[in-house]
Amino acid sequence: MAGPTAQQDPGQTAAHHVALPGTEGLGQLRGTFLPKRAGAVRLTALLLMGTVSLIVPPLGVYFLWLAARTPDLSRKQAARRLHLFDHGLAEVGGNGEVSVFRWDSLTVLQEITERYANGVYVGTTYVYTLHREDGTTLKVTGFYAQPEQWGPAIQQEITRAQLPALHAGLVQGRTLSYGDLSVNVGGVATARDSLSWADIETVEISQGVLVLRRRGRKLPWARVPVKKIPNFFLFLALVELLRQGDPRQAV
Repeated sequence: MAGPTAQQDPGQTAAHHVALPGTEGLGQLRGTFLPKRAGAVRLTALLLMGTVSLIVPPLGVYFLWLAARTPDLSRKQAARRLHLFDHGLAEVGGNGEVSVFRWDSLTVLQEITERYANGVYVGTTYVYTLHREDGTTLKVTGFYAQPEQWGPAIQQEITRAQLPALHAGLVQGRTLSYGDLSVNVGGVATARDSLSWADIETVEISQGVLVLRRRGRKLPWARVPVKKIPNFFLFLALVELLRQGDPRQAV
């Protein structure tokens, strides 16, 4: 794994992280991501709004609750960690509980949303919903600092771990489903139509939507929100291999 440049966790060592319950067999620790601090400006604003809004109790209490839940004021929230290893990840919750997911069996849905107010960009929200084979789910969000690093790292490691076996399965005749899309060596299909790889002119991503265009047609053949495509990077890697025209090509 090409380790991301993660924030360091003062006072704890790689050996300590490897010893977390359930992380046996995950290999070397590659990076640790800490909770994102609210910062003095935002924290002061929340406390001020909460105090002023106490004349409307529900609203004032809500702002004060938000402030109390920040890593700046909450020890439990500040204690949370996201650890990336060679073969998986582990999230440590505020009560010390550890959730472990392996790259070779993990499914993730990503939702990245840019937010605007009156046409002015005000921030981006990150939500990665992890699914384990036993049905366990976990949402990893922009609560952790540097989501632009740990988010792609999760997708890339899933792709690295799962691509060879899935590609081999396609060569042997399997069809794989990715939300509303399914792929095999012959082409891609939706519930309404199918298209051969040779007939696809472009595969684009526009404003969080995957767009497939058919040769000779102006209108998109299919539009699917990225947030509905599991293991999106893996899906794109398989599509690229299949579009090359030789399904027997080694990964």
